[in-house]
Amino acid sequence: MLDSLWTPTVAGKISLPHRLAMSPLTRNRATPEGVPTELNAEYYAQRASHALIITEGTQPSDDGQGYMATPGVYTDEHIAGWRKVTDAVHKADGRIVIQLMHVGRISHPDNTPHHRRPVAPSAIRPAGQMFTASGMQEMPEPRALTTDEVTATVDDFRRAAAAAIEAGADGVEIHGANGYLIHQFLFPTTNQRTDQYGGSLDNRIRFAVEVATAVADEIGADRTGIRFSPGNPFQLGDLTEDDTHELYAHLVRALAPLDLAYLHLAHGGDEELLHTLRKIWPTTLILNRAGTDIATRAKDIDNGIADVVTVGSLALANPDLVERIRAGAPLNTPDPATFYGGGAAGYTDYPTHTA
Repeated sequence: MLDSLWTPTVAGKISLPHRLAMSPLTRNRATPEGVPTELNAEYYAQRASHALIITEGTQPSDDGQGYMATPGVYTDEHIAGWRKVTDAVHKADGRIVIQLMHVGRISHPDNTPHHRRPVAPSAIRPAGQMFTASGMQEMPEPRALTTDEVTATVDDFRRAAAAAIEAGADGVEIHGANGYLIHQFLFPTTNQRTDQYGGSLDNRIRFAVEVATAVADEIGADRTGIRFSPGNPFQLGDLTEDDTHELYAHLVRALAPLDLAYLHLAHGGDEELLHTLRKIWPTTLILNRAGTDIATRAKDIDNGIADVVTVGSLALANPDLVERIRAGAPLNTPDPATFYGGGAAGYTDYPTHTA
């Protein structure tokens, strides 16, 4: 039943030995300055047998940070820290792309290097609280980016992509999902702009397309992926989506000519939309069907809906997930209490099935 998982494939120029990849998962274990450490290198190297590691969300700028102890990839120190990670993964015969994540309004000044208000397409305050060093706090109303600042943010993504390649990554994934900045531009609930980035469908997808184009121009389309979460109920900050069929079909059609390495979809349950996007997208489609077992995910490969499937918490708790599945070994149970706790607990200390 799982034979399709173990066939080789490609994502752009990245050759994959099989089709079970690791999803991006926020872990909050970088230094306060956003520098990955030896602990991060050990964590990712442990999971190198996945077909592809997509790293945790990594901010492309000071403004892009929303959470405590998340990594950046825009300074020399960040590049040196990520080089430890990529070297460790490659030494273990793995492949790794760094996910570029600008959180936009999903932030708090206490969590950023400059302690300024978050930025967003429009000054619309998100619902919810943010964990900070002093505890949970309400997220403030963000400041709307000027038109020039939107252009500068596109350049931030470009420079961060170049930094990721300098750090030894095999590519990057652009985070356009889950209520973060690129996603915030897509829908009127978070984008009420009156310039060329707001209003019409073409205007609301413009930022996403410009970011993808800039990154692809900088590092090559064959090393650039992008992630969306169409119709997914897990959208941070009370972002709501309207006309998802029209918008995402339009967006994916606009991105298709770029010939990016892959499209990564966090499936929200709309099977019709998933099939539509599969037909439109010309290259590798990676699918995350959260909460389902491995056999269910493998069926998407069998049916041609996905070329590669990703796993999240299963990869956290089972660094040797690929080996366990091949051997029919039992799986470790993830411990949510350790997901964002810092340190090795629930990070590098999960046992392997041969331990």
